[in-house]
Parts: sequence; structure tokens; C-alpha cells
Amino acid sequence: MTMFLLRRTIRTAVWTNHFRQFSASQTHLSERKGLVLGVFENKVGEKGSLQLTEAAAGFDQSLSGKLSELLNISGPALKKGKSRIFYGIHKDFPCVAVVGLGKKNAGVCGMENWDTTKESIRQAVSAGCRVLQDLEVNHVEVDACGDAQSAAEGAILGLFQYDQLKSKKKTKVTTQLYGSADLVSWEKGVTYAEGQNLARLLMEAPANHITPTTFANTIEERLAAFSEQVTINKRSQAWIEDQQMGAFLSVTKGSDEPPVFLEIHYKGSPDGTQAPLLLVGKGITFDSGGISLKPSPSMDAMRADMGGAATVCSSIVTAAALKLPINIIGLAPLCENMPSGKATKPGDVVKARNGKTIQVDNTDAEGRLILADALCYGHTFNPRAIVNVATLTGAIDVALGSAAAAVFTNSDWLWEQLHKASVVTGDRVWRMPLFKHYTSQVTDCQLADLNNIGKYSRSGGACTAAAFLREFVTAPHWAHLDIAGVMSNKDEIPYLRKGMSGRPTRTLVEFASGLAHSD
Repeated sequence: MTMFLLRRTIRTAVWTNHFRQFSASQTHLSERKGLVLGVFENKVGEKGSLQLTEAAAGFDQSLSGKLSELLNISGPALKKGKSRIFYGIHKDFPCVAVVGLGKKNAGVCGMENWDTTKESIRQAVSAGCRVLQDLEVNHVEVDACGDAQSAAEGAILGLFQYDQLKSKKKTKVTTQLYGSADLVSWEKGVTYAEGQNLARLLMEAPANHITPTTFANTIEERLAAFSEQVTINKRSQAWIEDQQMGAFLSVTKGSDEPPVFLEIHYKGSPDGTQAPLLLVGKGITFDSGGISLKPSPSMDAMRADMGGAATVCSSIVTAAALKLPINIIGLAPLCENMPSGKATKPGDVVKARNGKTIQVDNTDAEGRLILADALCYGHTFNPRAIVNVATLTGAIDVALGSAAAAVFTNSDWLWEQLHKASVVTGDRVWRMPLFKHYTSQVTDCQLADLNNIGKYSRSGGACTAAAFLREFVTAPHWAHLDIAGVMSNKDEIPYLRKGMSGRPTRTLVEFASGLAHSD
């Protein structure tokens, strides 16, 4: 009972004191106010080294050019993503952070596979907001910098800090748009970023606080406000057994925490007969490796092995908040992977929901087992497309690092939709091969129809894992996103602090939005 009350207290603190704080727009007399303004680099040959944004130019005019003067005498031209603080230049804003946005209208870069302008705005705004937060400024107004959505994303993502369990916390900062009437885009950016922050929150929280049960309860609470469009089923172990999900159950056996099969139906389309988009997320709330035990260094990071479930569920929460006109079904098989006398042993053979038998030679290759049964079940809804998301293999981290999530797909159309969405969000994806070459490495099995690891061990590990999943897919439009490489952030993404990243939540939301508005 004590642990239950502790978890409930933590969840309450998270949602009431943390999640919405960055999007508040109300100010109070006791607040210390700051302002973030942007400047672009001028092209070679143009007069001056910097070009003020529209909002910054208006602010400068109200000060009779004082901001421009200070920028010119305070040092070299601001580089992209850098900030400079000015104090006492405006009665309403004791602290003003001016941030470098790089080149104006840089647009989409084919080499980088993202919109450079949007990404530069996110980086710059986050830098400005953070430096003001470090000065204990608790209300920040933000220049749209020509793209209010990207500015909002940079502010909200940049200010996020998981400190629920610490005595000393970062200054809580509220934000609002400055000098622009584009409140619709600003609020959209806030919603996108809060969705990613929800995934970060779930992934960062300790595994004794986010168990399969508390994960499901947390998502249920977050979706409570959208009860007219959302139905949630938290399926028990008895239901999982009735569904003959032997692959999923084989992973759950070693843990005392009961598994949960979380099923979410979001009905946003006015056409009730519209085929749903199916999102499936791997939900291992802690992965010890089972009997094939992981090395102890960095095992604590395996609290985020439910990153697939976290991003999928957070994207549905975001879709509901945005009222996207699309039907989405989310599936998240949730459990722990633990060693015990009851745990699955290397060499055991289990049967999946579709009747295929699997030789489990490595119990640390468990994600594909729980996804196999979820994918089989998901086909019963006749979806228009299936996207599964999982922190599946260390091999993909070796291949791509944290630059992009890997996409394995049997559909060129689906790849194009995902890639287009990722260019907009800056949270990139990269297509990987799904050759039959890899299929033979999991179907050539001594005891069963399939082996849960490739016969050449670590060779092409991410590709053989995808080939394994393909054995449980009959739909013509399916994509597997391996997000193990983007699970956490050190300093690679400037507008995300060190910790669990919540990627690629915004890309999933943008992808769903694209489908919703293409009909």
C-alpha cells in the first residue's frame, strides 16, 4: 500500500506541477520576466553582420535603436545557437536574451534531411530560454523568429528537466509568444513538445516507479480528458493467455510484476468506418536481459526500454490533444524482463499467437517476442498501415548512432510519409534494408520455425531483428522503427538536455497528422 501511495503521489506531482508549466501564458506580479529575441546572419556583402527578426526590430525601435547598438559593441556577431544577455534595457524585461538563428530562409537541406531554418530556431530559442532559467527568470516571452511552432518546440523541449525526485529543482518557467499573432502555430508547437516531454518523463522515471501497471494507469490518466474520442483497455494476464500470446508470456515469466497489454482506440475521424492507423510500441519497463543477463554497467538505462511504448502512447495523447481527424489504435505489450527460477531459458521453444514456434536462444532478444504477438493481434483491426516502434537492438546504435531512427519497411509509400514527417520535425529517420538475405538467418533454425537471433550472431543484428518481425506481418504497409540509437541524449541534440530523449514522438505525430489531412 505504501508503494502504491508513493507512485500515485509521484504521478500527481508530475501531471499537476510539471507537465503543463511550460505552456502557461498567465503572468503574475511576483514573476521575474525575461525575453528571447532572434537575429539572423546577414549574407556576405550585406550591410551589417546581423539582421533582426520582425519582433526584435520592433523591440529595438521602441528603445530607439539601443538593442542594435549594444549588439554591435558587445562582441562579435552572434553565431547560430549562441546567446547574449542584456540587463536593464527595458522596464518590462529585466533580462533580454538575444539568440543567433543562422542564415535566414535556409530551408530544407537534402544532405541533412531536415529543415535547417526550423532546426536552427529550435536550437536558438532553447539556448535563450535555458540561460534565462539559469538566472532564475520564471516567465519568458519568446520571439516567433518567423516560425512560431518551431520556437515553441525549442522553448518547451529545452526547458524540460526531470527532477521530480530531487530536493533541489530547476526554476519552473512559464512561456508565451511575443510579438506575433500566430498563436495557433505556437500552441501547436507547445502540444507537440509536451507530447515528447511526456515520453521523456516516462522513459526517465525509475523502473520501480514506472511498472507495467503504473505505465498503463499514467496513460489512462493523460487520456481521461479525451474520453469521448478515446477507449482504453488494460488487458490482464488472463486475457493475454486467452489470446495465446505465448511469445509475450515467455518474456513475462521471470518477473513478479504482472504484465499488461495496453490497447488504446482514438476515434478522431468523422468517418467511423475509416481504417485505423496502427501504432505498436515495445513496452519493456525494465530489461535485465533475463537469464542472458546484461552487463551491470549502464543497466540502469534499461528503465527506458519501454521507449517504443512511451513514444507511441505519447503520440496518441498528442493526436487527441490536437483533435487530429484520424482513427488510431495503439498497442503496448508491457512487462519486465527479469531472471528467476521461472524465467525462460536459452534454448526454450515458445509458440506465438499465429502458431509459429520460436527457439529463444537469447533471452535478451525479448523485444521482438512481445512485438510478434502484438503485431499478430493488430492485424485483426484491418489497419491502413502498421508502424511498430522499439528500442530493439544495440546494433542499430552502432550503425546510425543518435542521428536518426532506423526504418525497415515493406512499403515505399509508408517510407515516404515517415521521411516527409521527419524532415519537418528535425527528428530524422533513415531507411534500412529488409532483404530476404536476413530472413534466412532467422528461419534456419534447429528446433523451431524461427530463432530469435540471427545464426551469424551479431552480424547485421538490427536487420535480422527486423526480418524476424516481418514473419508476423501480412499487411502491405508496415514499418518497423528501431529507436535504440536515439533513446537517450548526451549533447547531440542541442535543445534536449542530457537524459532520455522521447524521440521520435514528434515525427510520429507529424506522420499521423499528414495521413489525417491527406484523406
